[in-house]
Amino acid sequence: QCYNANVNTPHVPFLQLSINAFDYNCHVDLIKLLQQEGKLHRLRKARQKMSELFPLTEEIWLDWLKDEIRLTEDESDREKVYELFERAVKDYVCPEIWLEYVQYSIGGMGAQGGIERVRSIFERALTAVGLHMTKGASIWEAYREFEIVILSTVQQELLNAQLERIHTLFRRQLAVPLMDMEGTYAEYADWADDGVPETVTHQYRRALQQLEKCKPVEEALLVSEPPKLAEYQAYIDFEMKEGDPARVQIIFERALAENCLVPDLWFKYTTYLDRQLKIKDLVLSAHERAVRNCPWTMGLWKSYLLALERHGADHQTVTDVFEKALNAGFIQATDYVEIWQSNLGYLRRRVDFKWSRELDELRAAFARSLDYLKQDVEERFSESGDLSCTIMQVWARIEALHCKNMQKARELWDSIMTKGNAKYANMWLEYYNLERSYGDAAHCRKALHRAVQCTSDYPEHVCDVLLNFERVEGSLEDWDAAVQKTETKLNRVNEQRVAEKEALLTRQEEEKAEHRRKAKADKKAQKKSQKANRTGDKRKAEDEYEEEWGEDEELPSKRLRGEEGFGSTATEELMETESGLFGPPRQPQDMSKEQRKDEDSVFVSNLAFNLEDPEGKLRTFFQGCGTVQQVRPVFTVKGAFRGYCYVQFEDRLAVAEALKLDRQEVDGRPIYVSPCVDKNKNPDFKVFKYKTAVEQHKIFISGLPYSCTKETLEDLCKQHGTVKAIRLITNRSGKPKGLAYVEYENEAQASQAVLKMDGTMLENFTLSVAISNPPSRKMEDKAAPSRILGAAMMRQPQGARGKGRTQISLLPRSLYRQSDPDAKAENGTISAPHATVTDGSLSNEDFARMLLKK
Repeated sequence: QCYNANVNTPHVPFLQLSINAFDYNCHVDLIKLLQQEGKLHRLRKARQKMSELFPLTEEIWLDWLKDEIRLTEDESDREKVYELFERAVKDYVCPEIWLEYVQYSIGGMGAQGGIERVRSIFERALTAVGLHMTKGASIWEAYREFEIVILSTVQQELLNAQLERIHTLFRRQLAVPLMDMEGTYAEYADWADDGVPETVTHQYRRALQQLEKCKPVEEALLVSEPPKLAEYQAYIDFEMKEGDPARVQIIFERALAENCLVPDLWFKYTTYLDRQLKIKDLVLSAHERAVRNCPWTMGLWKSYLLALERHGADHQTVTDVFEKALNAGFIQATDYVEIWQSNLGYLRRRVDFKWSRELDELRAAFARSLDYLKQDVEERFSESGDLSCTIMQVWARIEALHCKNMQKARELWDSIMTKGNAKYANMWLEYYNLERSYGDAAHCRKALHRAVQCTSDYPEHVCDVLLNFERVEGSLEDWDAAVQKTETKLNRVNEQRVAEKEALLTRQEEEKAEHRRKAKADKKAQKKSQKANRTGDKRKAEDEYEEEWGEDEELPSKRLRGEEGFGSTATEELMETESGLFGPPRQPQDMSKEQRKDEDSVFVSNLAFNLEDPEGKLRTFFQGCGTVQQVRPVFTVKGAFRGYCYVQFEDRLAVAEALKLDRQEVDGRPIYVSPCVDKNKNPDFKVFKYKTAVEQHKIFISGLPYSCTKETLEDLCKQHGTVKAIRLITNRSGKPKGLAYVEYENEAQASQAVLKMDGTMLENFTLSVAISNPPSRKMEDKAAPSRILGAAMMRQPQGARGKGRTQISLLPRSLYRQSDPDAKAENGTISAPHATVTDGSLSNEDFARMLLKK
């Protein structure tokens, strides 16, 4: 029924808390629901239960206190409220709770001793939060107003004493750096009949100086968002450098009020109190609040136990705290091992080994710790957390060292070895050292022989220790036995290692073979898939970055198919032949070859292979240039578009306008527009419109980020001169290549730009800047040495299976000479030296001399 109940009723939180009493959020939800229903009796119980398990927030405490104050009827009820306030101020240092406390106490000032009680609470409040830079002033002002009210009621003989008490409060407050303390100083100046004393003014100025130093970190807190951990850390570091313990304490308390679930902050605070203030009540209170806020943190419990021992807490208190730690619910098994070690260390330090009562308690604690790790911890974490049996090792050493009980120590070590530690050399050597220190030679020898037999990680080391022991302690028979045992062990270990190595090599070879088989199968499947998915209208993406100058010249694989123009070309004849064999082409030709005029046409390339309706789109694209007479796309025999076409106009003047559209985009892809020229008739015609010689007034920039725009580059370059033109280089698909040419007004400006910009950074990219020196376009005139060497040799006739694999010239290097040694560096490349064959005929003796010389 509880599960089916409305979630806005207390039944659901009650049920969840019955399952897990440590559910913090469920406690909060239950309190809110009971507040809405107005069930004060059940609400009080819910708050009481939560306060026993967790520290309550400032909001929950204030609500609880206000509810209890409303229910107060007589003096006995007031005492219960006082007790509740005392509990509230212990959880966190909250100025609002202290202010509520002193105001409530003022209501009871009419009782016997009421005024002194109010003053005592005010003094405690000032000690706790009087240094709070932003909220401490409210406590000071309330205290001062209370004393001023008392002033009007005191008798004449007590008047001077009361006035002095108020003066003292003013002087104390003005010595503390607080926000808006200028107003307090002005109020004191008006209130004091004789003016502000010089000593008070001096203290006030010092406090103002301290306030100015603290303002940056204080203002950082004010503008930051909760929980402000980083800002509080900076504030704490600042105050610790200043060195005032009281101010360090208050900033720690302010930070913990907003970051109560940060274990590192509690640990830093308690460590500071342990090492600096060392005040018992303050230190132990901070440790108690730390473990209440972060009970899952073993390190805080460990520090708490040490602090209790350090400040002389009674044995029962330390035991109770340790039992609470065991029930705190640590998150890993090793935490339980450490907390047990801390408790066992405390119990060992209590033992006077001349008396048996404390020793019996220590042994019982050791036995209980082993049972606890084996049962409770191992059941929860599937491991004890003490794989090396460190607790048992400590117990064995205590028995050997303090109790002189080697029999018990050996029993413990036998138990350690049976828990899977017999294969480790370090465990046997630890036992051997114990026997060496507190045992006898016979047990040392026995331990080392067992170690040689059982150790598997470092058997050589154990064997060396045994042999060294027998050199010092043993007889000849002992030596012979040790040598025989170690040799047998090492031979067996070596055989095992060889077998393991061979098995490893075999496994690696099998894995490599399997990897090769898998790679071969994947490659075969990939090829099969590519072959199956290859279609005529699919285009291979041209995302590779080609050389910058290659994108500016005619496309050899695309333009040459039609760059002969509309005349009688081999391409068109082949297509006409293919059309007769494979059917009509995709687009009928409306114009005969005689009607086609190259001078009235342009050649358009770099179109997308999957471009839909290329004829219609190009007619629309070029309609602003003039009347389009015909658009002639070129297709494969299977009807796939080849990515280029011819556009013929009625007017020759339209060609010039069409050429201006070069590099404009069609469907997001730049197209190349060039004159339609038959290169068979005009072999020297070049479409490339940029110079290929050194241009002193231009610079070449590489290493640009791909996101760099023309405007960005212009803003960068115009700092060094007048920029006339900028050309960003892209590949055929329109993607930037990180290269650009920038033209300046003169050579001086270009040289200045090279000096200033080379090696600079742009968006984390290092720019390389040089004077423009494009590579030559006539690649056939500067062929590579291998091509020249190959050309110098007679071509071998091809056999029935085509060319042979070896195409290497067998001419000795001495027959080649390097030409053009002063080849000039071009943009992005260094021209390779040219090799030519030496002139003249050589005899056999000449060849022999050259080979011997080499």
